[in-house]
Amino acid sequence: MAMLDWNNYRRQLFAGVGEIGKLSPDTIKGYATLGGAGAKTAHLDAKTRELIALAVAISLRCDGCITVHAAEAKKHGATEGELAEALGTAISVNAGAALVYSTRAHEAFKEA
Repeated sequence: MAMLDWNNYRRQLFAGVGEIGKLSPDTIKGYATLGGAGAKTAHLDAKTRELIALAVAISLRCDGCITVHAAEAKKHGATEGELAEALGTAISVNAGAALVYSTRAHEAFKEA
């Protein structure tokens, strides 16, 4: 059994974003501008940008980002192996960040 019905969730998310867009169109326009900025430089292909977005999404724990960027990554030809490598990188960075911040907590403890 799936954790979520990701396709239904994505549809609900788009509907909710559409409602926000009606209330604050410039907010959505600004967001869309940020999202499309990388595509304009074309230093990375769309698949790579989506895999990076997925890695960031798990770091931020954003289910909305996960469902949107997973679908986009798949649409742009990402494989499960590429997904696993991108997510493995995110897991590694998150573990590294926890280690770095552990040194801060240790220092705070010693100075308390």
